[in-house]
Amino acid sequence: MDTKTPAIDAHRSAAWRERLAWHRARLDAPPPLIVEGKLTRMVGLTLEAVGCQAAIGERCLVIGPGGERVETEVVGFSGNKTFLMPTGEIRGLMPSSRVIPVRRAYDVAVGDALLGRVLDGGGRPLDGGGPLRTEATIPLSGRPLNPLARRPIREPLDVGVRAINALLTVGRGQRMGLFAGSGVGKSVLLGMMTRFTNADVIVVGLIGERGREVKEFIENILGAEGMARSVVVASPADHTPMMRLHGAMLATSIAEYFRDQGKQVLLLMDSLTRFAQAQREIALAIGEPPATKGYPPSVFAKLPQLVERAGNSDETGGSITAFYTVLAEGDDQQDPIADAARAILDGHVVLSRQLAEAGHYPAIDIEASISRVMTEVTDSAHQSSARRFKQLYSAYQQNRDLISIGAYSRGNDANIDQAIDYHPRLLDFLHQGMHQPVPLAESINELNMLIRAQ
Repeated sequence: MDTKTPAIDAHRSAAWRERLAWHRARLDAPPPLIVEGKLTRMVGLTLEAVGCQAAIGERCLVIGPGGERVETEVVGFSGNKTFLMPTGEIRGLMPSSRVIPVRRAYDVAVGDALLGRVLDGGGRPLDGGGPLRTEATIPLSGRPLNPLARRPIREPLDVGVRAINALLTVGRGQRMGLFAGSGVGKSVLLGMMTRFTNADVIVVGLIGERGREVKEFIENILGAEGMARSVVVASPADHTPMMRLHGAMLATSIAEYFRDQGKQVLLLMDSLTRFAQAQREIALAIGEPPATKGYPPSVFAKLPQLVERAGNSDETGGSITAFYTVLAEGDDQQDPIADAARAILDGHVVLSRQLAEAGHYPAIDIEASISRVMTEVTDSAHQSSARRFKQLYSAYQQNRDLISIGAYSRGNDANIDQAIDYHPRLLDFLHQGMHQPVPLAESINELNMLIRAQ
């Protein structure tokens, strides 16, 4: 073991040096001539400038007549017009305000000093803990992994939730979605996995949610022990759409940095839907036509660009296991964002409002949920027990109305008879208190004992 460690460390260091060299090459390139422009129009949150030469994704400073400075990002252009989107509040700007290109895209300050800190979407501290003493910077947009440099998912991940461990087993490096309408308990389930999952580093992105939830999540869910190994990026609903977009990208970039250090990272993002809605606001503001239920095509292009940055790295041995909450508007599982997320994620956990209203927590709809890597990280005996559990549960659900009104006569179907006998035990198995972790091995053992007792 000791003889392999230097080689592994050298490999990790080489991969990290390669990333830094790639980024520094961008910074060391001779800057082009800066050509200032002037502000000509503002519609909604979109600023239009003329005479400004800047590339998509670059930063521009808009300076008002009183010296007010508004930081913006170039999001589009048309003819001699450049479209800018602010990352903060807009105050004091007037027609002909100066527009100065910064000639740099957004960077992320990274390092171990981020652990235990709370940042906004721009990477600025929100916790009053003083300035960040970071070690390096990396691009906000990241650099996607080569598909052939992704290590296959072969190792199960213990998330501490019995229903997921036993019936929807997650693999280290997997990308899972938590699908639910509002108020069904997805944030609570996310919090349970935050506390119970075994990971070196936890990165939490609170994107577009209620501002009061930030402090509640930190104090009630993470706690002091969890916060010590966590980085929280908060960009609530009252932030600009560009800042919300940056918040999700920032959380992912920080997770990438720790993965490149060989760490096992847990990335939790609440929510992927708010990220998509922020991109929709930006796209519609600059004139992109809506396509599917009001969502422009760029929204569906941005989703995989964000999600594909998670996963296992074959270069460093690190991993990012990601959980994204997806808000199904009106409990519609065919919502375009929910449908797109299902297609690009490695599995989904669907939460049922009917179960939540009946006091069943976590309100996981086992029939509608799936883990696409479960067969790769579990043995055949576990898979057989999980299949039998789902068969019994599904048989009862499909005949629930007949059973409830007494229209089903016992003896007509042996499978339904067994489902009726076992239904209370199946429900007990799926129930779990939010402060009661159930380890992976214990979850599998309880499942096997329940199925063998038939």
